[in-house]
Amino acid sequence: MSSAPDARDRWSLVAVAGLLSFVAMLDMNIVNVALADIAGSLAVSDATAQWAVLGYQLPVVALLLPVGRWLDRVGARPALLAATSGFAVCGALAALAPWAAWLIAARVGQGACGAVLFVLMPVLAMRSVRPELRGRAMSVPATLGPLGAVTGPALGGLLLDQLGWRAVFLVKLPVCVLALAVAYRAMPKDGRLHRPDRRSAADALLVGTGVTVLLLTLTLAASRGSWWLLAAPAAVPPLWWWLRGPGGRPVTGALRASGLYRAHGAVLALAAGFAAMHYVVALHLQRDDGFSATSTGLTVVAFPLGMGLAGPLGGRLADKYGARPVATAGAVLTAAGLLLLVPLGDAWSAPDVAWRLALAGLGMGLNGGPTQALVMGAASPERAATVGSAVQLARSLGFTLGPALATAAWGVGGVGDSDGVRAGLALAAVAACLAVPLLAVPVRLPLKAKSTDPVPATHP
Repeated sequence: MSSAPDARDRWSLVAVAGLLSFVAMLDMNIVNVALADIAGSLAVSDATAQWAVLGYQLPVVALLLPVGRWLDRVGARPALLAATSGFAVCGALAALAPWAAWLIAARVGQGACGAVLFVLMPVLAMRSVRPELRGRAMSVPATLGPLGAVTGPALGGLLLDQLGWRAVFLVKLPVCVLALAVAYRAMPKDGRLHRPDRRSAADALLVGTGVTVLLLTLTLAASRGSWWLLAAPAAVPPLWWWLRGPGGRPVTGALRASGLYRAHGAVLALAAGFAAMHYVVALHLQRDDGFSATSTGLTVVAFPLGMGLAGPLGGRLADKYGARPVATAGAVLTAAGLLLLVPLGDAWSAPDVAWRLALAGLGMGLNGGPTQALVMGAASPERAATVGSAVQLARSLGFTLGPALATAAWGVGGVGDSDGVRAGLALAAVAACLAVPLLAVPVRLPLKAKSTDPVPATHP
């Protein structure tokens, strides 16, 4: 992938990165509300209909690391055009599905294209502007991506009520067409696509197997009981084999050379804390406090509102004061908001919950862009996509790990019990608190990092 940025800032491409990040994350959750209608329309069981969601989520997460390695060796422009076109076509095919197998196959294809978009969008934003504007640019996909995830159920419900379940798959098509038009005109020609070699295919199989097993156990733990977490060690052998092989060593070498393990840990911790909080708050408001779905949605929306407001500010502050202090300040605010939820006890009211969620959302908004800029700025140009894929994997695993751990913590006190709710929220707050020292303390790199795939990089 070409690494030389053009002297002219291309904010239109930054906007493309934000829009495609939004629709790629939107597809992680928007279909959930339509599963019952899909099952009835296609005459399948609820378990089969669930694969309309898993068929997208599994390839997205499983292919992130192999896709990152592949993107470092191909042109960004043809990769973006091909992935966006494939994403749109598969979405249209899903909407036209006459039976379940067709729908699931279309969603798997869309997930594979989504994995490319997840990895490529931060790289596109970074390379579309000068280094001194990197924080501002990185805040666009870093903010719009998570906003797509949290707005998915609400948008999906609206489309389902008004137009039916097929509209859920079609709503992203206009955005994809717009992104294709802008990218085709604005992106410089920078190389060609080529097929992954046999080594890449083997790496994809190993990583895909391990991550799929891990993702399934976490998903089942959140929905069917925390004892499913006992199956998680089955993911270790294929991932260990990959890490010890020629496919995994360059990835670990790039992270080691740029000192990014702590930043990736912070991304995972914040994502897990957010996901655990969202799961506990939404379930408790509806199941135990008797809030309607509308009231719950209006209360929980305080978090994305705070995040959306603070995202652009975080980018500007990072460009002025540095990415690390702003990212750390954002993590502190997020942790404070989640900590303040713990002592609420049984007397939950919408305003009490909403302002705490808004505070946590402000922190996530301040944190997202600067953390992404910190990570991507530390990576060498030749390994930007590889490092970016590791960030996306950490975030995706955090989003899946949070509800599973919250379910386990809540089970200690019993569903509906105030002690269980406090345990789940305390776990979310602890996860967010862990991110603060991981971001605050700079990593001192050795003068010459040892790696089987050395990557020259400067640590911000």
